[in-house]
Amino acid sequence: MAVQLQEGEFPVLECRRHWIYLWPLMALYAMVALAPVALAVVLVGLLDLGGNGRLAVYALAALWAAYWGVRAYFGWYRYRHDQWLITNQRLVDSQRRHWFHQEVASADLVDVQDTSVEREGVLETVLNYGDLVCQTAGQQLNFVLHGIPDPVSVLTALDRARDQARREVQSR
Repeated sequence: MAVQLQEGEFPVLECRRHWIYLWPLMALYAMVALAPVALAVVLVGLLDLGGNGRLAVYALAALWAAYWGVRAYFGWYRYRHDQWLITNQRLVDSQRRHWFHQEVASADLVDVQDTSVEREGVLETVLNYGDLVCQTAGQQLNFVLHGIPDPVSVLTALDRARDQARREVQSR
């Protein structure tokens, strides 16, 4: 994660979305990319296209596959760079949609007031993922960790780190 930690700060837990947000999307992109390419190859053979016709069909098929390959790459990139970090002092939300974009927000753990886990539906229950909603007293009122694996254990780690941070603030 590309977040500068403060002095005395260390990571407690890093998490990202559940794999269900990535792999079905990648499978869809692969089908959309490869099905027309396979159809083009079959049609070239059936129609017995030669010369420039065959070259044009192959060029269009290659452009189609390249377009969907780029879309798949950026889908993967967004998944890999949409991360949450719980440290001993802060909750950090970092997101990058592409190489030239980054959003980072953080809230001090002592400002986290209410937390809840939201899990709805059969798929979320069976695969054990959901949302962790954190209400804060800071500038950003809500931090929502969308679609994280095992949100109850993440809530437990966050509560433990928050309690420790509050004890440290009170002892000063």
